[in-house]
Amino acid sequence: MTKQTLRNTFFFLAAFLAIGISVNASAAIKKTMVVDATAYNSVPGQTDSDPWVAAWNNRLRPGDKVIAVSRDLEKHGLTNGAKVKIEGLPGTYTVRDRMNKRFRNRIDVWMEKDIKKARAWGKKKLKIIFEPAK
Repeated sequence: MTKQTLRNTFFFLAAFLAIGISVNASAAIKKTMVVDATAYNSVPGQTDSDPWVAAWNNRLRPGDKVIAVSRDLEKHGLTNGAKVKIEGLPGTYTVRDRMNKRFRNRIDVWMEKDIKKARAWGKKKLKIIFEPAK
């Protein structure tokens, strides 16, 4: 091999490895777990004095797919901004709120002001799939 061929091969391999490393480094690790799932609303009695602002100071807007999580789930990466798929529900939800410290292994699906819908939801055991927040 000539020096030029060796040099070109080296650069090609270096570029290939760099691309491979960056692709692997950015690949998200997904976790699954079974949790209790309830629902909540932005109404007095279920939230604090400003029911449209969540625990990490995120403003909730109609149409957002949001969940609150029990604080014990935060150690698994379910913190502000984590993306979650919930068994039986379409789309992806974002963790934007946290629950009172008395709750364990639980998510709360935000149902805006629809109290009837939240009550009909009740309490379920569901599987969630999520990417821990970065």
